[in-house]
Amino acid sequence: MIPLQPVILVEGKYDKIKLSQIFDATILTTDGFGIFKQKEKTALLRRLAETCGLLVFTDADGAGLVIRNYLKGAISSGTVYHAYLPPVQGKERRKSRPSGEGLLGVEGVSDELIVKAVRDSGAMDIAPRIRGDLTKGDLFELGLSGTDGSALRRKAVMRELALPENLSANALLDVLNCVTDRDGLRRLLERLELE
Repeated sequence: MIPLQPVILVEGKYDKIKLSQIFDATILTTDGFGIFKQKEKTALLRRLAETCGLLVFTDADGAGLVIRNYLKGAISSGTVYHAYLPPVQGKERRKSRPSGEGLLGVEGVSDELIVKAVRDSGAMDIAPRIRGDLTKGDLFELGLSGTDGSALRRKAVMRELALPENLSANALLDVLNCVTDRDGLRRLLERLELE
């Protein structure tokens, strides 16, 4: 696995699965055009661009271009890299027919093309960041997962950090490891009187 500092942003869950087999990085999704309606997620992406950097990696088709252009306008500060795939004709294995434009998306191209696109973006030129030290066990121990009231505690933490309130415990863990560490989270919980 290739360690990568910036958070990677892809269109969908299959793209995320593909990249998680190649890169050791936090990977988030736009949920396709869903990003246009998710002001909280856009705010989170701005924050991540400012704290750890953001790598936008959308498909080479028209939809990917629309999403990429929206993000270019929505995220004007911080460090944003753009990985571009060349147009490759074909059909993803899981689909019964090719996309409207007949192009493979991130999930369908070779690992080599993906690594080349990320390398060409400049995102690999930065030393990998040392991620926060939070684990799933910490979330459980701190009452943020698997316990009575954990969903309410997570929502309070997400509100305080201006994060989308619909993040799962796993997604929250990924984001927390970009913006804080174990001690910082403990201090936040104490301040919110949630520990």
